[in-house]
This record gives sequence, structure tokens and C-alpha cells, in this order.
Amino acid sequence: MSLSGLFVFSATYVMATATPGPGIAALVARVLARGTAGVPWFIAGFVTGDLVWFAIAATGLAVLAQSFATLFLIIKYAGAAYLLFLAFRLWTAPAGSIGLGRPARAESGPRLFLAGFAVTIGNPKVIVFFLALLPTVVRLDTLSPAGFLQIAALSVVILSAVLTTYALAASRARRLFTSPGSLRALNRGTGAMMAGAAMAVAAR
Repeated sequence: MSLSGLFVFSATYVMATATPGPGIAALVARVLARGTAGVPWFIAGFVTGDLVWFAIAATGLAVLAQSFATLFLIIKYAGAAYLLFLAFRLWTAPAGSIGLGRPARAESGPRLFLAGFAVTIGNPKVIVFFLALLPTVVRLDTLSPAGFLQIAALSVVILSAVLTTYALAASRARRLFTSPGSLRALNRGTGAMMAGAAMAVAAR
């Protein structure tokens, strides 16, 4: 692809990924409650999900993907169910369990990866971008293998950078919560945010 084409895609993708949605809400909620441990796994799940939708759009498999609508629904609801499980754990967690001096028990990396992937596969914002907006920015019908790899690489870098920025900002905000009362409020607030993200994914 030309440099101008890559620039247009990058600018559009940055705006799309930086706009808060269910995925960012889930990421921020988890970091506020549990810190940054395991976040790379979570982000890798989001990135992989985006690459799957990009591959579907770029290879003209959008129509074929409709044949697997049931599978996508299962993945979507599984991701929403896991977010609801995390929300319940956050809501009912003792205030001291997320104290900065007492790290919470680490969650399974692969499980976090699958959660991020499932949320992205069922995220309406992601689907609309790749299946509706992307074709207006990139000529997918004439996209070369080199162009495909360039866009895929940019997607990985941009999305990882955007999500890492949100995670670091949430981590800094988390340091403000030190008293038992504020920690309890943080637990329940992030639990509600996580549940909201789950409902946003499941309802669309």
C-alpha cells in the first residue's frame, strides 16, 4: 500500500480503537481492580480478535462468516459470561484483597486471552469497523499480500499501544484508592463496569 493509504488507515483505526467501548471498559475495570498483572494476555486476546475480523473482511469471507453465526454467538456469550463472573468476584471481594501492598491472586493468562478474544469477536464496535467502515478506507478488493501484512502489523501496534495507554492510566488511578472504604467502592464500581461491558457485548 502507499504511504498515504497506510496513514489514512492508521488515523481511522486510532480513532476507532481509542473510542471507549465494551472492550476498553472491561480492560480498565480489570486493571483498576487487579492491577496490570496478566494485562498483556488480555490485550493479546483483543489484538487477535481484531486480526480475525480483519482477515474475514480482507479475504472476502464476510458472507461466508454468516454461516458460522452460531459459533460467533457461542464465543460472544462465553466471553460475556466470563466478564459477568469477573464482575461478581469484584463485587463480592473483600476490600483488602486489592490493596496495593497485597496483590490479588494472579489469573490464568490463557483464560484472560480467551476472555479478551471472546469480547472482541462479539464487540459490535469492532464488527462495524472491519465489515462496514474499513472497506471505505482501504480497497480490499485490490489489497496485495504485502498490503495485508502491513495493515495487520499496524493493527497490532496501534491497538496494543492504545490499550496499553488505557491500562497504564487505570493503573495510575488505582493508586489513589488506599482506605478500606475506597477499596470497597472501587471493587463494586469496577464490578459494575465489568458487568456493563458484559451486557453491552451480549445484548447486540
